[in-house]
Amino acid sequence: MTDVVDRRDELIRAGVELASQHDLDAMLQRIVELAIELTGARYAALGVIGPDGQLIDFVTTGVTPEQRAAIGDLPHGRGVLGLLIREAHPLRLRNIADHPSSVGFPPNHPPMHSFLGAPVSARGSVFGNIYLTEKQDAEEFDEADLETLVVLATQAGVAIENARLVDETRRAQQKLRELSVLEDRERIARELHDGVIQSLFAAGMSLQGAAGMADDAEVERRIENVVTDIDRTIRDLRNFIFGLRPGILADRQLDQALKELASEFGSRSGVVTVVEVDGEAASELSSRASDLVQLVREALSNVGRHGAATTCRVSLRRGGDGFLLEVDDDGRGFDVDLTSWGMGLTNLRERVKSLGGTLEIESVPGEGTTVRASFPS
Repeated sequence: MTDVVDRRDELIRAGVELASQHDLDAMLQRIVELAIELTGARYAALGVIGPDGQLIDFVTTGVTPEQRAAIGDLPHGRGVLGLLIREAHPLRLRNIADHPSSVGFPPNHPPMHSFLGAPVSARGSVFGNIYLTEKQDAEEFDEADLETLVVLATQAGVAIENARLVDETRRAQQKLRELSVLEDRERIARELHDGVIQSLFAAGMSLQGAAGMADDAEVERRIENVVTDIDRTIRDLRNFIFGLRPGILADRQLDQALKELASEFGSRSGVVTVVEVDGEAASELSSRASDLVQLVREALSNVGRHGAATTCRVSLRRGGDGFLLEVDDDGRGFDVDLTSWGMGLTNLRERVKSLGGTLEIESVPGEGTTVRASFPS
């Protein structure tokens, strides 16, 4: 009786522990550890079942990393494991080899005899199965072990469901935060364009008129210098707005988005910008389209702020074993070896790195700059 009460208390503690765990990977590992603690098994595993009924993950305890490596690939879900996958009901065996569904073990697999298994259900479907082997203090698992495992599997299903809901909530909150940021950026860009830039433009026009009426050449020169500064500020603000605008990819293909991006940049900066895109490369990179558009946006922004260019070219094509994205201009250029990586170039490097690519900068003073990003297939 005491053993039953103790095991019941242990199950309650296990349920509370799993309910408080929201990291799914950590939870799966803890489930198999609890299964061993509660039943006295030597080995435990949790096989995660994919939509096609095949095992897609196999979380284990009791087996060393070296043994896992020696065993090799994931189980194929045949034999006794396949029986549990197909029929999804608890199973207790004195000796695995005696069952008609047994197909034996692969080479380098530890010897296993007694067996206990139970399905784990989440969201009304079978998430996977808990497998236990080798009862350590007896020749086989008993009915109490079976009942314990069924309760643990039920608790695991509830905890997995909870972890998934927490993850979905977290993702939804992150999406809302991102949308809020995009809305704020759009609002700021609109206010800068419709308010600040228009006011500066009007002030510049007034100053130009005042310069024409000035009788003193020095006063006229100073006013013209101020107008030049205002024009430069307006160009900078337009570049900032260009960087703030979100969502250029909405409902567009990558090649179309790059062409529209270049067109907008050209109209705002006065730099003649052409786009050359390999359609096949653009199609294959569609999953990374948003990041690539932002990368080109930042590169063009650098051209507008620092390049003093008249023409610019954006190209995307296959190159070597992957893809090449280039943004080159005919601007003032710079000495790469003598120039530190400012914020603009640092942002480019970090974004390319996040995409698994490498960045090269080629520039010659007076002859322009080429930004080249290489990405694996």
